[in-house]
Amino acid sequence: MNNLTLVIGNKNYSSWSLRAWLVMTQFKVQFQEILIPLDVAETPALMDKYSPNRRVPVLHIGKLSVWDSLAICETVNERFLQGAGWPVNPDLRAVGRSACAEMHSGFSALRAAMPMNCRRDVKGFRPDASTQADIQRIHTLLSDCLTRSDGPFLLGRFSIADACFAPVAIRLRGYGIESPAPVAAWIERLLELPAMKTWLNDARNEPAIIDAEEVPDQP
Repeated sequence: MNNLTLVIGNKNYSSWSLRAWLVMTQFKVQFQEILIPLDVAETPALMDKYSPNRRVPVLHIGKLSVWDSLAICETVNERFLQGAGWPVNPDLRAVGRSACAEMHSGFSALRAAMPMNCRRDVKGFRPDASTQADIQRIHTLLSDCLTRSDGPFLLGRFSIADACFAPVAIRLRGYGIESPAPVAAWIERLLELPAMKTWLNDARNEPAIIDAEEVPDQP
């Protein structure tokens, strides 16, 4: 595994990078980390050097490049985790994959109104109707996963699904969104993981780039 390199963006802002990084770190896959600062003068040249689609994250396995956060998670699960990234129960796997796909392609209003910023602690945030609809759907989705699996994580034990929704946990907490009790308990449990604590600590110690808008990290 020493030939694995994960290229990510700023930890404070790069929600897509967090997903791949958390799966690999939580499951103790050994990798080298390369961080490309986003939205600075050096970004285009570094993207050209490390990323075939000029976006992050990218996983390099020797000479092979794998891009898109879900593709990275599935590749890591297949090659290095012996399938442990998903639950054994096929129904839970199906629900988890559906939830991750919905997260991957949806919730545009929430992404726009509540960009990930690990340092952000917003007081009095009031989502508009579209953002509130996204929040309600996320609450329903997460509650359903927790009910089906009986917790403590979305699909029972920690899985790719938890990593895919980790940026949501950061957003819900950072913008002061009140969540149903099971979802709130999941958020606290997830954010207490040692890997998440490491990410959040690194994020808080990064130089600030922007304050109001999310940098253009991509799946």
